[in-house]
Amino acid sequence: MGTSLDTLHPEPVTETVRRLRSRIAERFPDRNLVHVVDELLGLVVQVRQQGSVARGRTRTARVVSRVLVLAIVAGTGVALWLALRDAVGDQGPDGLDWLPLIESTINDVVFAAIAVFFLYSFPERLQRGDLLALLHRLRSLAHIIDMHQLTKDPEHLRPGFSPTDASADDDLDRDQMERYLNYCSELLSLVGKTAALCAEESRDAVVLDTVSTIEELTLGMSRKIWQKISVLSA
Repeated sequence: MGTSLDTLHPEPVTETVRRLRSRIAERFPDRNLVHVVDELLGLVVQVRQQGSVARGRTRTARVVSRVLVLAIVAGTGVALWLALRDAVGDQGPDGLDWLPLIESTINDVVFAAIAVFFLYSFPERLQRGDLLALLHRLRSLAHIIDMHQLTKDPEHLRPGFSPTDASADDDLDRDQMERYLNYCSELLSLVGKTAALCAEESRDAVVLDTVSTIEELTLGMSRKIWQKISVLSA
């Protein structure tokens, strides 16, 4: 039995996202960042709900696939035994009568092995497809959060800054910009935590590699944000 410290649970992540949404809504009610948090909250809830559904569906698929695997193995064994019995009972004048049996045996074993491999891995591939779809949405959301912080440039607050017609129009003061950037950094961290929740539901190598990629992506984006925050603090 595992302890509460060896597993990332969805409830604390959900509560943290909700608190962050309240903080952003109080500080920046008219900014689209609130809608980004709503999207992230929906994904966390979806991971939470889909986890229990996916586990039940995977268990069912695993039982069905194992039964079919046993049926295929048993059927192949019976077919090979019948073919061998017929060949032994009807020997010809030379050993050439064994060639059709050998060819048939090889074909049966190859096709049976392909079927067994497909059925045995089907439950994991079924779960992989659902999780990869969620991870794709999380990756896209991370880039959306990064787009929100791109125009928040501390250079705009410098006393000697001269804007051009192409400069981003932003009315945030120094404290507001620092809070906004902090919220973006927290959002990226929570995107990584939500991706890690997907890893709790699977040990598939493709899923784990995708989760690791998203965590590295959000970490790199957070570093850029903290460079801006350090400039503001200086």
